[in-house]
Amino acid sequence: MHIDGFRFDQASIFTRGQNGEVLEGASIIDHIAEDPVLCNTKLIAEAWDATGIYQVGAFPHPRWSEWNGRYRDDIRKFWRGDPHMLRPLATRLVGSPDLYDKAQQTPLKSINFVTCHDGFTLYDLVSYKDKHNMANRENNHDGASQNHSFNYGHEGPTLDHHIQTLRKRQQKNFIATLLLSRGVPMLLGGDEFSRTQQGNNNAYCQDNEISWVDWSLLKEHKDLYAFTRQAIKLRKRSPALHQGHFLESAAKNDLWPSIQWFGPNNQDPDWDHGKTIACLINEPLKAQNGTDHNELYIIFNADFSTAEYDLPQSKGGEWNIILNTQEKKPVYKRTQKKIEAEPFSLHVLGS
Repeated sequence: MHIDGFRFDQASIFTRGQNGEVLEGASIIDHIAEDPVLCNTKLIAEAWDATGIYQVGAFPHPRWSEWNGRYRDDIRKFWRGDPHMLRPLATRLVGSPDLYDKAQQTPLKSINFVTCHDGFTLYDLVSYKDKHNMANRENNHDGASQNHSFNYGHEGPTLDHHIQTLRKRQQKNFIATLLLSRGVPMLLGGDEFSRTQQGNNNAYCQDNEISWVDWSLLKEHKDLYAFTRQAIKLRKRSPALHQGHFLESAAKNDLWPSIQWFGPNNQDPDWDHGKTIACLINEPLKAQNGTDHNELYIIFNADFSTAEYDLPQSKGGEWNIILNTQEKKPVYKRTQKKIEAEPFSLHVLGS
């Protein structure tokens, strides 16, 4: 049937015994991984179940990949502007080594995602502070209550241009961050053109306009669709973004750090209180067809104020802006080698 693989819903139930106890070894997981028909397919676990076990980073077989729920939560909280999120952002960006840097595992173990078929769509994530599941007839008790979402001044649809602009920028920030992170990116269909479920984060039971895909949104939000294609193209053309090993900082690899971190105004990052950071990704990779971006400088600004960064020296020559989430390209002072990042914006420069 030309099936590439399988994603197992609430796969942690495989690790429970007949009485619900968590087993040391779960033979069914091994059998699936080693089955002669399935041994060359992709196997993805939703590494938790309905009764509380959470095994992200600990699902018991190296061949199974995992939905990285911690990636989802940390990236959502960073772009919402939550405090103390610089370290979690950096950890998720380099491939979640806190979860997967262990024997027989690589960043490819991590299925990175911000949204999925469960929960808010990407548009709803930036348009609703709370879930709105009354149509499900469970008095709004169903569905997750902790969504790390925000509405930016108005709950649901609005004609306020400022709020609309900020929401669109945040959607771009999420998509770009996902495609810039080590691991396997998973994008929910419809997020590339602002599909909505009207704030319903448990819409599986709705066979109506709440859960249907409104394809007219593709024309209405063609700018977001074009941006998503641009971000995917950047990832495909940048081998530094999709290698099968973790990005390492100078503390771990002093001879050739593959990632370096910077704070604004030529300062070190404020890891404890900051909401903006930049990184230089520079790995010794061979370019293919002369079109690859192996050296990238990326700025993440989830602060309410503009951040100015001094650009590091590029081994490839002059920096060029190849992706940004502002409505207009940021102010780039080539002679002074500085760049200004507006609030809640992301910028990728290549040389």
